[in-house]
Amino acid sequence: MEAPEVRRAVEAGRAAVSALGLRADDVCVVSNSNRIVVRLLPCDVLARVAPSAHRAGSEFEVEVARRLAGTDGPVAELDPRAGYRVYLRDGFVISLWRYYEPAESRIADREYAGALMRLHAALRQADLAAPHFTDRVAGAQAEVGDRERTPALSGPDRELLSTTLSSLSSSISSISSISRGGAGEQLLHGEPHPGNVISTKKGPLFVDLETCCRGPVEFDIAHAPDEVAAHYLGADRDLVRQCRILMWALFSAWRWCRDDQLPDGAYWKTEGLNRVRAALDRHGPDRA
Repeated sequence: MEAPEVRRAVEAGRAAVSALGLRADDVCVVSNSNRIVVRLLPCDVLARVAPSAHRAGSEFEVEVARRLAGTDGPVAELDPRAGYRVYLRDGFVISLWRYYEPAESRIADREYAGALMRLHAALRQADLAAPHFTDRVAGAQAEVGDRERTPALSGPDRELLSTTLSSLSSSISSISSISRGGAGEQLLHGEPHPGNVISTKKGPLFVDLETCCRGPVEFDIAHAPDEVAAHYLGADRDLVRQCRILMWALFSAWRWCRDDQLPDGAYWKTEGLNRVRAALDRHGPDRA
């Protein structure tokens, strides 16, 4: 968000908290992209504030958190003083979460994998309708195929992303549908990359639950650092590799969108393509 919108978003978050009778005298912006996350003090609430166009995603995220509340899943929790709901203020949608004191140590690869396994176990208990990972791929393909939405994407790069998204989506779906005795897919986090897992005194906790989708666990594992996959018991290494290429193709496709707001997006749109090419060159198109 740009500075004027950030100020409005912060005030919207503060207003939502104040309406609950909580004090929000001080504000610390934790992150800022297509939405902002702010810590409000002294009530110590973490407010996630997005334009109202993201209302459906915010409501879905809150519902996921509600379904996981009774499990032992390593996820950040909503603030109990706010209830399982979103708030609307001045064109923004706001959800209110617990603030967790960060731990000083980094998350080790084995610990990361263990937390992801526990998250998947918890998600298997959540009876929740969610899009399939191929729906996300179809959305990215639509962006790549729309020259008005991705005007700066060159013809060869457009073809590379389109072909990669299509072929890997089909291949991964085919493999996961017949793996593990027909039970190869489940509810996933969707994007459990290092930016969406926080190191706390309670251990690693996953955030940003609005990306939940259905698919093979390898789709989630592919978002984690390479070393994490080695510690995830039962993971199909070849499927992880394919999912990792697909993940970079998805990431790059969204960066080329005209209205993308990711910080350093100009760098990552090219870097994403470079990583797709490098992976395809390393493993060969027939194995992608």
